[in-house]
Amino acid sequence: MKKFLVITIGILVLSTVCYFTFLYNATYSEGIRSGELIKFSNKGMVFKTYEGELSQGISGAQIFSFSVLDSDEKVIKDLKALEGHYVKLTYIERYKTFPWWGDSNYFITGIKEENSPFKIK
Repeated sequence: MKKFLVITIGILVLSTVCYFTFLYNATYSEGIRSGELIKFSNKGMVFKTYEGELSQGISGAQIFSFSVLDSDEKVIKDLKALEGHYVKLTYIERYKTFPWWGDSNYFITGIKEENSPFKIK
């Protein structure tokens, strides 16, 4: 009985460790999205996370919501500076997220300012 209990607990612990390791390291997709950066904020009651929105259409018809990890200080600084501008965001999509990472499964890894295709010259 003791041996069965030890093996069962060991399998449960190993399964939990493997699950969280997978969530931490695995990405579902990578890509680039461009649009007008309309919102970037630090929000949350228990866990403060950086969240933002990118408008990908005219009049905000298509909104891309994203999160930024606290460790990406350069990205946070650039997003704050470029709010309201047309930008190109490099992102990774994760299968799931932890509450202390952010609300979205999309995490921004880079940002670059672009010329807006909607500007009349």
